[in-house]
Amino acid sequence: MPFPNFGDDKSVVARLLATLPQTGRVAWIGVRPKRREPLLAVPEVEVLTDAHLAGDHARIKPGGKRQVTLIQHEHLAAIAGFLGLAEPVEPGRLRRNLVISGLNLLALKNRRIRIGADVLLDITGECHPCSRMEEELGPGGYNAVRGHGGLTARIVQGGYIRLGDAVRVEPEPPAGS
Repeated sequence: MPFPNFGDDKSVVARLLATLPQTGRVAWIGVRPKRREPLLAVPEVEVLTDAHLAGDHARIKPGGKRQVTLIQHEHLAAIAGFLGLAEPVEPGRLRRNLVISGLNLLALKNRRIRIGADVLLDITGECHPCSRMEEELGPGGYNAVRGHGGLTARIVQGGYIRLGDAVRVEPEPPAGS
């Protein structure tokens, strides 16, 4: 049933999905120098086009869908709450590269975002938790992160990302272009 006075449901939903005027911020940056080592929090990182973050052990194939991972800052407290912890979970424990605040990351699925002046990312999908969450967070860690694991992205254009950089949704290209 259509919304009253709005016409076709699909056009309304498409318009709502396209409306995301908020600007987020980079709240944390992490790289892992070697496999199974803790992430190191850094104030800035070089982002290599169609590759990975400089200093991170990951060596992603060109065109890969998981070249960088993002998680929403606001979800750190939710995950802690599901685990009965008094303080938000430290970002490095969740094995994501970027923590973004002030922007609903799930609204970015299948969109392109700009971080700072130069970096462009194509959001490629959800970043589901792995069994290592039980090891890192204890019993129930996997389920605490479900639905809050963040997103994966492909690096379209590299540059530098710094703490506090703005995160903006790029405008959708005009239909037919």
